[in-house]
Amino acid sequence: MPSSRSQAASYSFRFFSSFIFRKKTIKKNVLGVIALKKNVFALVSSIAVLGTALAGCGGGQQTAAPPAGGTPAPSQPATPAAEKKPQVLKMNLHSEPPTTDPGLAEDTTSGAIILATFDGLTRIGTDDKPHEAAAESYTVSDDKLTYTFKIREAKWSNGDPVTAHDFEYAWKRALDPKTASNYAYQLYYVKNGEKANKGEAKLDEVGVKALDDKTLEVKLENPTPYFLELLAFRTYFPVNKKVLDANPKWAGEASSHVGNGPFKIESWEHKSKMVLVKNENYWDKDNVKLEKIEFSMVEDENTELSMFENGEIDWAGAPMSALPTDAISALKEQGKIQTNPIAGTYWYKFNTEKPPFNNIKVRKAFAYSIDRQALIDNILQTGQIPATGAVPPSMVLNPNGYFKDKDLENAKKLLEEGLKEVGMSKLPAITLSYNTSEAHKKIAEAIQDQWKKNLGVDVKLENKEWKVYLEDLHEGNFQIGRMGWLGDFNDPINFLELFKDKMGGNNDTRWENAKYKELLNQSAKESDLEKRKKILADAEQILMDEMPIMPIYWYTQSWVQKPEVKGVHQTGLGDVDWKGAYIE
Repeated sequence: MPSSRSQAASYSFRFFSSFIFRKKTIKKNVLGVIALKKNVFALVSSIAVLGTALAGCGGGQQTAAPPAGGTPAPSQPATPAAEKKPQVLKMNLHSEPPTTDPGLAEDTTSGAIILATFDGLTRIGTDDKPHEAAAESYTVSDDKLTYTFKIREAKWSNGDPVTAHDFEYAWKRALDPKTASNYAYQLYYVKNGEKANKGEAKLDEVGVKALDDKTLEVKLENPTPYFLELLAFRTYFPVNKKVLDANPKWAGEASSHVGNGPFKIESWEHKSKMVLVKNENYWDKDNVKLEKIEFSMVEDENTELSMFENGEIDWAGAPMSALPTDAISALKEQGKIQTNPIAGTYWYKFNTEKPPFNNIKVRKAFAYSIDRQALIDNILQTGQIPATGAVPPSMVLNPNGYFKDKDLENAKKLLEEGLKEVGMSKLPAITLSYNTSEAHKKIAEAIQDQWKKNLGVDVKLENKEWKVYLEDLHEGNFQIGRMGWLGDFNDPINFLELFKDKMGGNNDTRWENAKYKELLNQSAKESDLEKRKKILADAEQILMDEMPIMPIYWYTQSWVQKPEVKGVHQTGLGDVDWKGAYIE
């Protein structure tokens, strides 16, 4: 959710959209205060867990056994029959979703609505493992390069049958350069996906093909142990071609929106509210207990918390928004706040194409001069960890980090050297941009003050509404810009590949390094886990040596909820799934 993914509310793509861009965004929208649900674990164990999820799919054409007794993981126990509470969940979405099109979404706000209204071939269960969803079964070839999926009998929310053709169309559409999907690179695991997206191969040569209405064949570039998890990410979701052909703007209004997930959009008052209702055509509707989800769109976190305390909403804070930083201490004392770590990094991006941040030493001086721990202790307050690398702890490559927090002496030296290299005696005023959020504002103000005290630099702050902010970043209209990334899947490549190509969909820094690209390409072909880890660590070293991004902290997610709200599944990647939610 750039979910993967950018996060707006607190983080980004995964983008974080409300506060932070699945996803990752951003997976591109999450607050600057979101983090992992699971315990920290190393890369080897991470991939080993994913490997376990793949167990039983290795034989030539052996049908993979369903992970949990033949059906997708149950979302949550059903509400007791004796209780008849209205199954309506009220939440704040924080900001307007930029889109609900799976092929175009890059932030966590959009991603959350898409996950509610669509099903991929797989879906992440409450055990945080991928389970069959739109696919009822699959087989894998001996060389792990060919997957064959059997599409279950299911319907779109408009009654059309869901077919293998819907998946083939959606994937090729996202890869089509004309679509300009910022998440197209997520499909590069598919044979010829990257070449097609870069105009070096025809779309017909991409390794996804509907053999018939209910059979989808997928060929990969390399064995990908986390492929089943990838399939649960929105860029791999199907799209109804008939609906899109009839209305290219189908994903922007409730009246034209069509999905294949547990909910459908009943109404959408832009920048005001959105209502989802249970999709009567969903194949697993018997396990969907909520009848309705009502979303407000209030950007102010203090107002949101007041709405919660007044009973207007059932939930406040992460994953769609953030708690007011001034209220966190009191909420802790009252025992109301809940906090989990997630696989996400809050960082600032430098525009490396424009002076002075086209100079490595200047970028490193800004990155080394801030006090991350002070930000956490005085502003964030919910167990975040100072980030001295790009990759979060759940998939860490270098436990010791790549630089020292608050390294003032080195920062001043680097700034002096960098200024000489760019022919300046003093820096002009620098502009730091962020999307509207109380937490983003306070973090920016604190860093503005630190840069003034530690480097003597004047910094102007600029905030914009989320959708406009994203557009400006993508167009290079910034000097330093706030963003965050939540993992789309639990592997370091998901963070590192963001900066592989200068014009990559989520690489707003415009930074590129030939050796870095070469290492990422090597990692894709390396089957030895320890060797692959070393290759990726070498790549992260280059990223931190050249510092196109300035890591600030690793996320935690904090929120408050009514005790009767049950079954809302928040993954270790910061995604939220309401499929199994209910009111007790």
